[in-house]
Amino acid sequence: MSRRLDRVNELLRREIGAIVQKDYEWNGKLVTVSDVEVTQDLKEGKVWIGVLGGDAGSVIEKLNKDHGSIQAKVSKRVVLKSTAVLRFYHDTSAVRGVDIVNLLQEVDKLPKAPEVDPEEN
Repeated sequence: MSRRLDRVNELLRREIGAIVQKDYEWNGKLVTVSDVEVTQDLKEGKVWIGVLGGDAGSVIEKLNKDHGSIQAKVSKRVVLKSTAVLRFYHDTSAVRGVDIVNLLQEVDKLPKAPEVDPEEN
């Protein structure tokens, strides 16, 4: 991927994140924009949304329903030759990360095997 496309993705991620935080009420859910991937021609964009503390399906559904409004707001703040058609997807990496930390904590509580002194052999 080109550096230009990386910069566009990061800029869109920040702007969409600001819109998602400022213009929507999520009722106790933590909703973040974790990544944006636009195509080379800037026509389509995948927006990965992380949701903690509630049902992600309703969040993704609401954002996809409002994608036209979000695109219009983004196009006013980010000047590109074309505005990507945005589609929102659930990013499960944050949930998986929490699950892994919890598993590691459980493993840490298991009884340990006695240490073997290498000089005894």
